[in-house]
Amino acid sequence: MTTAHTLRTALRFTACCLTACATVLLAGCDSHAEKTAASPPPPLVDVVTLQAQPVTITTSLPGRAVAYRIAQVRPQVSGIVLKRDYAEGSTVKAGQQLYQIDPAPYQAAYDSAKAALMNAEAALSLAALKVQRYAPLVKANAISKLDYATAQATEKQDRANVASAKAALETARINLRYTRVLSPIRGRSGRSLVTEGALVTGDQSSALTTIQQIDPIYVDATQPSSTLLRLEREYAAGKLQRSGSQQAKVELTLGDGTPYAPAGKLQFSEVTVDPGTGSVTLRAVFPNPKHILLPGMFVHLRIAEGVRRHALLVPQQGVTHDASGQATALIVNKDDKVQLRSVVASRAIGDKWLVTQGLNAGDRVIVKGLQFVKPGDKVRVEEARLNQPAQHTAANAAAG
Repeated sequence: MTTAHTLRTALRFTACCLTACATVLLAGCDSHAEKTAASPPPPLVDVVTLQAQPVTITTSLPGRAVAYRIAQVRPQVSGIVLKRDYAEGSTVKAGQQLYQIDPAPYQAAYDSAKAALMNAEAALSLAALKVQRYAPLVKANAISKLDYATAQATEKQDRANVASAKAALETARINLRYTRVLSPIRGRSGRSLVTEGALVTGDQSSALTTIQQIDPIYVDATQPSSTLLRLEREYAAGKLQRSGSQQAKVELTLGDGTPYAPAGKLQFSEVTVDPGTGSVTLRAVFPNPKHILLPGMFVHLRIAEGVRRHALLVPQQGVTHDASGQATALIVNKDDKVQLRSVVASRAIGDKWLVTQGLNAGDRVIVKGLQFVKPGDKVRVEEARLNQPAQHTAANAAAG
């Protein structure tokens, strides 16, 4: 009995152990299945693979339009203004008459000078004949040498009088011509500051009117001297390549944001830095056949600084800023894990940032799905398609 009882007890114990093991195994299988079902796949992100490319670097500067040439018309003789011979605001030609000053006193002075010249020429003719007649007589000792020398001196004096009379006649002619006030240049005329009947003087400081040539036209802008130093360092380091030895092309935008069609050329850069602002003046020249640009108009210049041969352009949605303002980007490494990079985004070019530090060619920058990942996460990668003109056209058409 004892042996049979012991055997039954052992069998019961073995059965219990087997049941417990089976329960544990079943529980473990259920737990693994639950974990497998609960683990989501890695998040999907869109990336842009960076490629180095040449990019033309431009700078936008505020500027003012300045007349190509300015002539302040002033009288050169005194007198009464008889009439104005141009329409205010019209385009006048070089040499076109603008005003007429009373020429009567100057005409009289001219006639008097002309008569004085004729008198001097007559006296010279008589003195020359006298010297010619005395020449053989002095050889024959018929007259004294003193008389002959006096005749020669008189001829020279009369010749000098003729030269003086000619100069006086030319002065009178110039003064008479100056009664017709002419435009020294071709350009747009301003408002007249005098009317008929006004008395003007030859040495007055106020102008009668102003003529401005505005085709072509200058545009002056200022650039910080620190920018010029940075550009020279980048040229020296080979980061920037100069656009060429010719004058750099300049684009212009009007004050209302409208682009100005004709391109201009950079004329020169001032050699002196303004001590008050620390800036340097740049001057560009633009064709202005339709007179759209007027002196004093506010505009924006876009000047090509040079070409960055190995530039990295990152879509703006791929660059964010942390709480301290530092620009950052999330990239996907070769193991498909997310990494955080601090970058230097120097300027915006279109819808992209020009990144000069922190990224390299070949890096995969996340541009979509940033809110679902963090550094260290494993992700699935898909190359982003940013340029889809057909879809944009359709969307615009639908919106319209």
